[in-house]
Amino acid sequence: MSAATATAIETSQREFGFTREDFERVRRLIHAHAGIALASSKAHMVYSRLSRRLRVLGLSTFSGYLDRLEHGDDAAEWQAFVNSLTTNLTSFFREAHHFTELSKLLLRRKPGERIVLWCAAASTGEEPYSLAITAAETFGTLTPPVTILATDIDTQVLATAERGIYPLERIADLSAERKRKFFLKGVGANSEQCRVVDALRQMVTFRELNLLDAQYPMRGPFTAIFCRNVMIYFDKPTQHSVLQRMVPLLARDGRFFAGHSESFFQSADLVLPCGQTVYRRTDGVDG
Repeated sequence: MSAATATAIETSQREFGFTREDFERVRRLIHAHAGIALASSKAHMVYSRLSRRLRVLGLSTFSGYLDRLEHGDDAAEWQAFVNSLTTNLTSFFREAHHFTELSKLLLRRKPGERIVLWCAAASTGEEPYSLAITAAETFGTLTPPVTILATDIDTQVLATAERGIYPLERIADLSAERKRKFFLKGVGANSEQCRVVDALRQMVTFRELNLLDAQYPMRGPFTAIFCRNVMIYFDKPTQHSVLQRMVPLLARDGRFFAGHSESFFQSADLVLPCGQTVYRRTDGVDG
């Protein structure tokens, strides 16, 4: 079977023209723009997600869409491109052992010290609000000495996070006490929804950030950085490059929390393991 025939088969049953060359071009663009290393098996996912953009723009081929991205100056469409290809699977208190470790870390606070945390892949907000709940429970108050910065590259999920409104099913696994203290149940037409209480929302600041940016606007130091289940989308050189920018922002006795499938043994010059997918600065102090 010739390459031309294979390409024809790939596109014959689809609404839009989409060749193997188009897919490889998408892989190059999303890697350069967002650091995401798309697997070669993701062609169907790419077609499904980006075809929505072609419909919105009235285009008939992926090559035309990609030309528009590369040769135009449409920041909004670049954002839509990234939003389409990022995956935002999250939940409250996902990988619960990390929040137990965070509580221990918070209790090491010196009197009068203000603690700053960074959630570097905030998605729709469940993770930063879990950090806020942990802080409130650790200090026994809705106004703990904790500030949380929550960032993400996807502007759509950040908008959801900032609203702090979720279907009730998203908090189904939380204890009755947590539901009562930290969420308001909707009434009437909103009876199947809940909202994070204002005190928690005021603890969190949401900002757009591309982890591939050459410089980050924040200064730190952060007592903890949660960067979970995002590094798996980066290749090893990109992971190391991102860690080179993030780790200096971590307090010398701080902790870096990674996802359950992530490991940074290739970055031992920057971080060392000190728990279950928990790391400390290589040049830090193990408090």
